[in-house]
Amino acid sequence: MPLAHDRTERLNWTIAGGALATSAVLAPAPFTASLAVGVALEAVNYRALRRSADLFFGGELGGGRAWGAGFGLRFVLLALAMAVAVGLGAHPVGLVIGLSTIVPAVLAAAWRQRPRLLATVPPGPPPDDPIWDSWNPWTASKRRRDEEDDAQ
Repeated sequence: MPLAHDRTERLNWTIAGGALATSAVLAPAPFTASLAVGVALEAVNYRALRRSADLFFGGELGGGRAWGAGFGLRFVLLALAMAVAVGLGAHPVGLVIGLSTIVPAVLAAAWRQRPRLLATVPPGPPPDDPIWDSWNPWTASKRRRDEEDDAQ
């Protein structure tokens, strides 16, 4: 069953389309073609990553070793595709920009999915409250007593 395009992918296609349109107007044709190749490689790479993550977190993909092998294989295939593209005359900067259009889309998706901020932060205990002696603010947990603490 093919995956539907999620919001991140749709935003990525919008950003990539804008980059390609801008490049078509402002840059030479080989640069724009390289940008298009980078966008295509990045779209396939992101799609493969998303598919494998869905399978892994859905429990359909094997253990960590299979996940790691697939993850590494995806990078090897991407590196080979990039090497072939550069070997055939692709402009390296256009290729990298095309590969990078997913970054703002993922950042925007992460921003949209952030937890809601509290309108008001509840006040903490006063500074002289004895609860601070049993609380470790660095780990946000109860302080563990050990022999060194008792010796001091």
